Amino acid sequence: MTPRDSAIAALGLADELLLTPAGLSHQDLFAALDRIHAHKVDGADIYFQYSRAEGWSLDEGLVKSGSFSIDSGVGVRAISGEKQAFAYSDSLSVQALREAADTVRTISAAGKSTPRGIAVGQGRSTPSATDRLRVPEAHPQSLYLPLDPTEALSSDAKVEMLMTIDRLARAADPRVVQVNASLVGAFDVVLVARADGQLAADVRPLVRLSVSVIVEQQGRRERGSSGGGGRYGLARFTPEQLAHHAAEAVREALVNLESRPAPAGQFPVVLGPGWPGILLHEAIGHGLEGDFNRRGSSAFSGRIGQRVAAPGVTVVDDGTLPDRRGSLNLDDEGNATQRTVLIEDGILRGYIQDELNARLMKVRPTGNGRRESYAHLTMPRMTNTLMLGGRDDPQDIVASLKKGIYAVNFGGGQVDITSGKFVFSASEAYWVEDGKIQYPVKGATLIGNGPDALTRVTRIGNDMGLDPGVGTCGKEGQSVPVGVGQPTLRIEGLTVGGTGSAG
Repeated sequence: MTPRDSAIAALGLADELLLTPAGLSHQDLFAALDRIHAHKVDGADIYFQYSRAEGWSLDEGLVKSGSFSIDSGVGVRAISGEKQAFAYSDSLSVQALREAADTVRTISAAGKSTPRGIAVGQGRSTPSATDRLRVPEAHPQSLYLPLDPTEALSSDAKVEMLMTIDRLARAADPRVVQVNASLVGAFDVVLVARADGQLAADVRPLVRLSVSVIVEQQGRRERGSSGGGGRYGLARFTPEQLAHHAAEAVREALVNLESRPAPAGQFPVVLGPGWPGILLHEAIGHGLEGDFNRRGSSAFSGRIGQRVAAPGVTVVDDGTLPDRRGSLNLDDEGNATQRTVLIEDGILRGYIQDELNARLMKVRPTGNGRRESYAHLTMPRMTNTLMLGGRDDPQDIVASLKKGIYAVNFGGGQVDITSGKFVFSASEAYWVEDGKIQYPVKGATLIGNGPDALTRVTRIGNDMGLDPGVGTCGKEGQSVPVGVGQPTLRIEGLTVGGTGSAG
């Protein structure tokens, strides 16, 4: 299927699921946009969404719960200056669309508009409704198949997948006393109509498998977890994949069973590849989002062209990786996602942008306008945020530690966008002395400052890896799926919180 075929197929499915049942046409969408623009706003868009989702959960050897939901609705937005007016409805009809349009167009009295039809910094014009109704010349990209994971397998097959994980985990070691597993599938169809004449749709599958086990030995209990997912069908979870995730969860739990209290102090820290990139996402990525920088509230504000990281550090946000959890064919404003270089060899090159902040900052959007659902406003959000690989051998990086922490996996974390300060807990980490791993540690908390930590990177591995596909990012009450990645890194002088002593 060509990109244009994909675009037409997506529009056809969006019409079938969203417009036709409600008696809506493309003409109705652009007529509503004209009602908004009659009040001379700077921009407007309409976002339709159809969502189908299901989940299955296993506990104590039984699949005890399941869920299934279908939702649909529309969000209508008008922009005037830096202000936004927004209305949404879970009722789809011509009348509901007109009422939403009339509600949001009143913003023109509250915001300072630029001349009608001009998007500052982009040079776009706003044609009349009769001139619109155009499909883009080519779909931006086709990064995943337009399939519905909820219909890919029977309910019995999904239950059996979870039961298989339970059997495999319990058979892996007699110390396994509890297994929890969940399987989630979602199918989203979105349709975006914009005041500049663009009409685009996307069909978005998403699946996630999560496994957690608890092991017990002489009264001590520890937990391990594993999982994966992406924008594909449930068939991707082959028997080999199920066995891998069950074994990995048990392995991590057994490692933690042998762990000692983490030492406290300031040490060099080596971060493993892949999922530890969540520290990069939280401590640095959010600070590179356009809204924080436009308002001057980020530690990176006003620093384009300046050195913000050690030489060799290159960070990109890439929404174009096939099948990845954070990837999108187009963002929630109808722009194609792209690979955006944020930091290049230590120099800050740009920010992550949506339409609103790009217009106000007089730059182009980067395809990062995202929203949790039709009931939420868009904002600049990350997709897949990655630090690119370097030249160092990962084993040499670990061996370079005289005394320090090797953090292989992370749990939760927090960051203050304005100051850049972060706190992260490691779910799997080791104490290293004289270049050799001594023992696993428990309770290791990494404390530092994101912008400062970037300048302390001294070794960059050649093993850049992506996370397994489990990330979810929260911002201002909205959650969206994201991806992260990085190579093995050595960072000097991070503060490690713990209850043990070194050596």
